[in-house]
Amino acid sequence: MNRTGFTLLELLIVVVIIGLLAAIAIPKFANTKEKAYIASMKSDLRNLMTAEEAYFADSMAYTDQVDCSNPPAAGSAPWCPSNGNTLDQLRLANGNKSGWTARETNANTAISCAIYVGNANPLRPAKNADPDGMPVCQ
Repeated sequence: MNRTGFTLLELLIVVVIIGLLAAIAIPKFANTKEKAYIASMKSDLRNLMTAEEAYFADSMAYTDQVDCSNPPAAGSAPWCPSNGNTLDQLRLANGNKSGWTARETNANTAISCAIYVGNANPLRPAKNADPDGMPVCQ
């Protein structure tokens, strides 16, 4: 009698190999998702910097107000965060001409990102030692 097929031992070895591959791959994908949230927050902060600089070019001062409307309300920079991101704080430096700082969060990660420009006292996680105008996440 000639039987064809797989033995129980061969099937168990295949299941173990698939389990090992899944154990390696799943944490890698989870980390990729968090990196995407961080990249989204950094992108938002760079876009906020562009909006603030455009406002400054028109008014010779920065603003602590943002507006998604088109056109934005008077005294507001034309900017809004991406879906899932929240502008935690936006503060001006001592004078509205000397700089500003902002922090953004995302509900899907404990990491927050901040940026500062000019003489502003940076919001955490940014520090004075960090480059001016560069988003910092932690």
